[in-house]
Amino acid sequence: MAKLIIPEHIPRTHSRFGQWLGTKVLNWLGWQVVGDFPEQGKFVAAVAPHTSNWDFIIAIAVKMHLQVRIRYLGKHSIFIWPLSILLRKWGGIPVDRRSSHGVVGQVKELFDNSDSLILGLAPEGTRKYTPQWKSGFLHIAKAANVPVVPMALDYSTKQFIVMPAIPVEDIEETLLKVQQMFPPTMAKYPEQLSGTAHKANRT
Repeated sequence: MAKLIIPEHIPRTHSRFGQWLGTKVLNWLGWQVVGDFPEQGKFVAAVAPHTSNWDFIIAIAVKMHLQVRIRYLGKHSIFIWPLSILLRKWGGIPVDRRSSHGVVGQVKELFDNSDSLILGLAPEGTRKYTPQWKSGFLHIAKAANVPVVPMALDYSTKQFIVMPAIPVEDIEETLLKVQQMFPPTMAKYPEQLSGTAHKANRT
């Protein structure tokens, strides 16, 4: 498998065992990683399309293969010792939805206080069809003044594609633009692909 060049500002895990295991899984499943990471070390990774439980397995294998540290959000109440140790080690970020700052405010503060941070989110929020994508990933990126980097699970070519970074200005326009970067042919189950941009493909 060809090795991507990872810019120095991208946060890394430096786990040789993780790299070995992730590479083995991708080779076994026949997947490749293509594209280029942005030079900046802070961004929101929008991973889609999400229509299968296999998406998570492949994405984790990619993360391990590349030795890239990608964080994710979790409800604060599940970060209880000793489980919290493992969740944080795996990149978990506890957020309290009851906070006066809200989730966006909490994550913005984390971005502001970090030299490098990649936050991975699934914009669809579920692997089942829904009419709308959740726009929270864009609100977080805009508030933190970081770009969104779309990352595609393309089952038609068995490629995990890292796409160019997109600055977030207008939320609705950016949401439609990002959605259109994930055509139904990429999904494992195209009929479950969410979003108004793909509604016509369900008729």
